[in-house]
Amino acid sequence: MIFEDGTREPLHGHNYRVLVKGEAPDLKEDMVFDFLNIKPIVREICNNLDHKLLIPKDHKLLKIYSEKKNIIIETPDESYFSIPEQDVLLLPIQNTSAERIAVYVSEEIRRLVKERFKYQFSSLEVEVEETPGQAAVYLHREQV
Repeated sequence: MIFEDGTREPLHGHNYRVLVKGEAPDLKEDMVFDFLNIKPIVREICNNLDHKLLIPKDHKLLKIYSEKKNIIIETPDESYFSIPEQDVLLLPIQNTSAERIAVYVSEEIRRLVKERFKYQFSSLEVEVEETPGQAAVYLHREQV
């Protein structure tokens, strides 16, 4: 996390937990969406994030570039990080808060469900728990 004043959190990790709640205007076949179809999508998204250093490529204060098969990250406090490319995931988000990760996961779920099943939830709620008892929830509602 890089804060607005340019300070940053020390490097550290989390074991996130993701909870997904979908809503539909009516129940076709007695379900909003089959768990057997949504679980692999959520698992795929989470697996893509797993064991990676998550970097917010859209953060306005970070300088990010590639050099010799490494991702170089320069922060406003003049810290310099060089991490092997295979260990980094550049996410299209502004910061790596649980809130921003919840938005990212929600967008990916909606994209993959629409692409694979031609389905759209009327609303989709994604909770990302950073540590037990500390979670962020993002609720996306489709425009009617």
